[in-house]
Amino acid sequence: MYAFEGATMFHLAVPQMVFDEVRRQGLGDWVTFLFSDRPGSIRTAEGYELGRIQGPEAAETADIVVVPSWFDDGRGLSAALRNVLQGAHEKEVAVLGLCLGAIAVADAGLLAGRRAVTHWQAFDMLGGRHPDISLDQSVLYIDHGDVMTSAGTASGLDACLHLVRERLGADAANQVARSLVVAPHREGGQAQYIDQPVPRRSADDPIGRLLEWALGHLREQLTVERLAGQAHMSRRTFVRAFRAATGTTPSAWIRTRRLDAARRLLETTDLPIDQIATDCGFGNAVTLRQNFAATFSTTPTAYRRRFTTRSTATDLRDGHVS
Repeated sequence: MYAFEGATMFHLAVPQMVFDEVRRQGLGDWVTFLFSDRPGSIRTAEGYELGRIQGPEAAETADIVVVPSWFDDGRGLSAALRNVLQGAHEKEVAVLGLCLGAIAVADAGLLAGRRAVTHWQAFDMLGGRHPDISLDQSVLYIDHGDVMTSAGTASGLDACLHLVRERLGADAANQVARSLVVAPHREGGQAQYIDQPVPRRSADDPIGRLLEWALGHLREQLTVERLAGQAHMSRRTFVRAFRAATGTTPSAWIRTRRLDAARRLLETTDLPIDQIATDCGFGNAVTLRQNFAATFSTTPTAYRRRFTTRSTATDLRDGHVS
């Protein structure tokens, strides 16, 4: 993680909390560290002094390089950080620009001609500086595989959990999220903010009750009409209320939850693909494979080979981490 003078404690802590939790939960031997343009110390925005920060050469051996935020004035990046980011990219090391950190990643030339997201208040500035970047204000994070950017502040949690999910599987990401008491999976396609104020939702919220109910009935046919009836709303009112509460449509939310359930079963059981498809509400293996491939660019069988919990547990017991 790149640390700089005036960085906030929250931005520096987000990736460290998520990635360090991987180690604390015994899911992998992940180690985090802070580096800057020169070794020494920095003073955070809150007035704390952070010492023992390493120099840029320490990042040369990293598997992931994170710019967790950026200077409020949007200044250009240093030659040292430019070299780190470009060198990491050349070595196919993942680069994350969280929140305003997307500015540094863009200045390093890693987002040219691509989609990206940053804090919505910086869109005009970043768009003016890099008109070739397609900025998308409607998402929480965008992952290109080699480079990832995220929207404002807390969406860095979502981006880091997404990376854990891609590296270690859905079950591992859920375990980390449960330990940190955060949502295990907010879709990258959710909007980072809503134009109109949203009234405080009570514990008796019908959409909240419906979501809990739907998670227990994923194998059943869950049409919009049935969901609206379960929520005791008209179809039109329900669709509007659902989008306000979740940032997506009922069908998209159900499909994602079914895919999440399928991934957990693939990781933790030996159930046949046909059985998983039925249990998760896809009806048949063909439909599951189509949705799986469209979303994750792989097949359920290949995913199971890569992320099976039993294999990971065995590797950890044997002292091997892949």
